[in-house]
Amino acid sequence: MTHSDETGGLAVAHEATARDLPTAPRSPGDRDRGRGLLLVLALLTAVGPLAIDMYVPGFPAMSASLHAGSSAVQLTLTVFLAGVVVGQLAIGPISDTVGRRGPLIAGSTGFAVTALACAFATGVGELVVIRFVQGVTAAAGMVLTRAVITDRFHGHDVPRRIALLGQVLCVAPVVAPVIGGGIMSAWSWRAVFLALCSIGVLLTAGVVAKVPETLPPQRRHRGGPAGTFHAMGRLARHRPFLGNTLVLALSSAALFAYISGSSFVFERVHGLSVGMYAVIFAVNSVGQLLAGTAFSRLAHHVRINTLLTLSVAVATAGALAQVLLTIGVGENLAASWITQFVTLTAFGIAVPATITLGQNLGRTAPGAASALLGGTQFLFGALASCLVGLFGETSSLPMGLIMLVALALAVLCLLVLVRPREGHGEIGAR
Repeated sequence: MTHSDETGGLAVAHEATARDLPTAPRSPGDRDRGRGLLLVLALLTAVGPLAIDMYVPGFPAMSASLHAGSSAVQLTLTVFLAGVVVGQLAIGPISDTVGRRGPLIAGSTGFAVTALACAFATGVGELVVIRFVQGVTAAAGMVLTRAVITDRFHGHDVPRRIALLGQVLCVAPVVAPVIGGGIMSAWSWRAVFLALCSIGVLLTAGVVAKVPETLPPQRRHRGGPAGTFHAMGRLARHRPFLGNTLVLALSSAALFAYISGSSFVFERVHGLSVGMYAVIFAVNSVGQLLAGTAFSRLAHHVRINTLLTLSVAVATAGALAQVLLTIGVGENLAASWITQFVTLTAFGIAVPATITLGQNLGRTAPGAASALLGGTQFLFGALASCLVGLFGETSSLPMGLIMLVALALAVLCLLVLVRPREGHGEIGAR
């Protein structure tokens, strides 16, 4: 028996489902509705970065206001990430049974309510509990946007839409601290959560108005939540899907290591101002953004497995160059920036490529597939962030080594599990 047989005929079911999917919007009215849908999905994707990066500049003020230590305030971020992981792993499979629209409305509403509760929290312990719940609610939008795209679109439209979501994830972390800092300079950290509450209300209205149910009853899993979690187990045992999931998770670990460690590298090691670091961070994000745009166009003409292989190779080469240059010539601003730019730009292709291949391989259970992809992505990212914090802030080498090890493991998973030459997950593959 082949591995495809063991996974319950995923490939055959994928072909049948792909034929049943609706075609892309064609009339002007349909195109307008399609744009509205994509706008709401993009904003839902941005919820996580906004809820993280908008309030981080207010950590010192929160510590003073709540009479809590910096580690206790930092815990509000850690538990939010934990909630995102738990929420994705739970909500994704459940949506394969109950549909997408209901969980999206509940998640957006819950996000607004928990943001309001955060704004009026009286102690850090209370805030920690609320932030965990908020992470779970934010996960609904983050995990179900990919599932909705897999339901709603097919063929080359899928990588284009997933690349769009990836571009949003590049822009949001750059814009969010600016918005949050502006709000706090005018009011207080509590006003940031009131702003997040307003965003949650707008998202709820957007989902109600623009997001139809994309998973009709006849295409839902019949076995209830237990059946969908069983489907998740089948996907996790499917070698190509597992490989893409691990490549995404390990690439994200390298990305999160950069996000959590780069400020210390450029500000403390290289002595740059906060403003100059923001410029470097923005330029690197632009590289990632442009690469995502290139991916959405190249996916029409080049095998996605090929794009994935090349991008992971380039990212790994950039991380290796960073480590070797640091060891060989010491701390050098130009070397750090250039090598990180190369690695970050490659992520702009690697991340949407793995998500596209993973969602195509898991098209029979898009919610479960999205949950595994997103849950492991944030789990590995959180672990990498913790490792960067443990190894000090006086050298760029710990961050570089963590990025290099993660990407070297991603290469191993790519070669052993994904096996790009076999073409698993390609659009139209049989």
